[in-house]
Amino acid sequence: MAAIALTALTALTACGGADEPAATPPTQVDVLDPGQPTEAVDPPEPSAEAPKVDACALVSKKDAEELAGTPLEDAVPGGESCSYTGPVSGPTAQVEVYVGDGAKKILDIDRELNHEFETLSGVGDEAYLEDGAVFVNASGVWVAIRLVRLEDPAMFRKPLTELARTVAGRL
Repeated sequence: MAAIALTALTALTACGGADEPAATPPTQVDVLDPGQPTEAVDPPEPSAEAPKVDACALVSKKDAEELAGTPLEDAVPGGESCSYTGPVSGPTAQVEVYVGDGAKKILDIDRELNHEFETLSGVGDEAYLEDGAVFVNASGVWVAIRLVRLEDPAMFRKPLTELARTVAGRL
């Protein structure tokens, strides 16, 4: 019992104790000097944001299955992303689609990691292919499509390029 009382007393003392008045938040009063001119401040201009794009509509289940070369489960949307996974019975497969700043960030990180890229000419405003992924920028919107398969990534270069071309057309 003495230990509990000592703990409670220590906690109260650490918090300022019961004898100290409670702190009140500081207040600020703005006083205008009638002798000083005031400046009108215009509200900030709204930023021009890229339109929101549904990643699962951008790459359909059929598109994902053609890319992966195997049946996939239904889409799992997640904000600005969409994932299609292979059935538990196999084979191992996953298609991930990212739209917007996250897609561009994946590309930036892969560049920092010195991944090798091939520039895809005539696909969107700019497009890059690497083993297991393609990145497309069209109409100011970045899209990253990543493929997980256990086979040689070279097998999927053409399907990734074709899907990138399709996605760029949809944007």
